[in-house]
Amino acid sequence: MKLFSHINARLRISASASLLAGALLPLSAAPFLVLATVVTPSTAIAQEPAGFGPLDPSPPANITPAEIITKFGARESVFNIARQNYTFRQTVKVDTISDDTNKPDGEYMQVTDILFDSNGKRDEHVVYAPQNTLERVMMSPADFQDIEHRLPFVLTTEDLPQYDITYLGKQHIDEIDTYVFDAKPKVLEKGKRYFQGKVWVDQQDFQIVLINGRSVPDDKRKGHEDLSPPYTTYYQQVDGKYWFPVYTKAEGNLHFSGGDGYLSQDVHLRTVVTYTDYKQFRATSRIIFNGQDITDNPDTSKQPATPPKP
Repeated sequence: MKLFSHINARLRISASASLLAGALLPLSAAPFLVLATVVTPSTAIAQEPAGFGPLDPSPPANITPAEIITKFGARESVFNIARQNYTFRQTVKVDTISDDTNKPDGEYMQVTDILFDSNGKRDEHVVYAPQNTLERVMMSPADFQDIEHRLPFVLTTEDLPQYDITYLGKQHIDEIDTYVFDAKPKVLEKGKRYFQGKVWVDQQDFQIVLINGRSVPDDKRKGHEDLSPPYTTYYQQVDGKYWFPVYTKAEGNLHFSGGDGYLSQDVHLRTVVTYTDYKQFRATSRIIFNGQDITDNPDTSKQPATPPKP
């Protein structure tokens, strides 16, 4: 995200974000109390809200952390391939929040259907895009890349060598028993962005059900500063098999640096992305992973999961 360039003013967004307040959503269809989560700069959850059991740092039973990482990496690889064979609707909403009224004073919104054409080629169809009224910030290429790749985070077998992954313990969330890991990139390669934060993995399905962190690195050069705030993404089970992302929320106070001809200011930013109406695309092709046919044939009588409302 970059600061909006006004006439006769050289403004760019600062590279610091201090706060994320994410409205917690249930990981399953069970009722769940909506509370706020405070995220520190290290991306750890500072206060465990209702629905989160205590973190148990004891080793997992009958399996090693390394084996869990291998298992969920393989499952995430399968999920990543499978999601490419699903249609869904993606709604992106970015608001700047007035400090005086605590209400939006500018908004970017776009609703896109991720579809397939008659040849089975993936296609994006914008179904709703009202006028962009953001006046203090503007969407940067990094923001759009994060929306497509980082927010619906997957950590596949192919991605694992790029990350240092540390086992933190076991935790009960809503109705789900999870393993908790810390993930951070080993090396920040120029031109690439990575996830850094905490990952919750379902103990039965070995798939990611919740992430809390941020995209790194930030561009901190004066006049070119570009930053996205920390975020939380929630996943739900689709077709009784895959845990797909359904809801992402980030909210932070972004500080714009001053000096050297640049104005300084703070902007309260809120970003919400929802993914709804997952439906498997019926095609003659099969999904092959490691030589195995993993093409899903779900019960079409079941409706795909939709994100609960905060």
